Amino acid sequence: MKIITVEACYAVVGLYLFVLAGRIAAEREHPRRWGSALFWTLLGVTFIGAKILAPIIIGYLVVAMVVLAATGQVTRGVSHEVSREERVGHAERLKNRIFWPALLIPATAVVGTLVLGELHLGEVWLVEPKQVTLIALSLGAMLALIVAMRTTGARVGAASREGSRLLQTLGWSLILPQMLAALGGIFAKAGVGEVVAGLVAQTVPTVVPWVAVVAYCGGMALFTMVMGNAFAAFAVITGGIGLPFIVKLHGGNPAIMAAIGMLSGYCGTLLTPMAANFNLVPAMLLELDDKHAVIKAQVPLALVIFAANVILMMVLVYRF
Repeated sequence: MKIITVEACYAVVGLYLFVLAGRIAAEREHPRRWGSALFWTLLGVTFIGAKILAPIIIGYLVVAMVVLAATGQVTRGVSHEVSREERVGHAERLKNRIFWPALLIPATAVVGTLVLGELHLGEVWLVEPKQVTLIALSLGAMLALIVAMRTTGARVGAASREGSRLLQTLGWSLILPQMLAALGGIFAKAGVGEVVAGLVAQTVPTVVPWVAVVAYCGGMALFTMVMGNAFAAFAVITGGIGLPFIVKLHGGNPAIMAAIGMLSGYCGTLLTPMAANFNLVPAMLLELDDKHAVIKAQVPLALVIFAANVILMMVLVYRF
């Protein structure tokens, strides 16, 4: 028995999306209120019904969301906008304290992953062990929300409205990670990984262990830049380069390979406009003149982290 399951976390997300849909439907000034409300309702259903509905039904719901987004039915509302002067005033008052809630999320995720999965009383587990990372991340987001409200002095209604505004600003790009991850699975089923493996074997000397590492990390970063999401790249590049060359040919540790490889993919995420929800939307939220300013600021850090990933994998993947 598990007290906290990942389905419960998904249900909380789905319920909030229903609240957002209801808020939009009640906003008469919204330029596309019915289309936008339907979009967020369908997205909420995919979270709540993930284990209940048949996969084909979820697929139809996703197609419906794509149609709504493609026809311009998903837009942001016009109410509850905060003036620039008010935002500057809040920033001057809060200063760096505003970053504390955001830092709580990764801290809780790391600590929770290491601790929560071990807490149980007989057959009763506090969290679902196989999904401990996602549950810890969800708990971190909830804790960050509480701390943010205490830090800013905001009430539940204000927090809900601001969350709604941010979600509407992100709009349809919010579903890009899920869509691209699904696309990566389709590519893997279609045999794209085998094609990649053949091309890599013909062009680089993967019989050399460190070359296989560079090819895998570089492939993760580059394919992520093309796809816009590391989850989409992971299925293809791991199946095409990681498993056949690092694991099977050289006996590398698959867990270390996958963990560092995914982080290498995230380096590609920092460098591409295809990751619109990460790199373009923040520029819009910050009202930057250069829409690629976020990417330009991330380039040095991304390159340094990528180089560190390659070195770490060379040192660790064949030794443990």
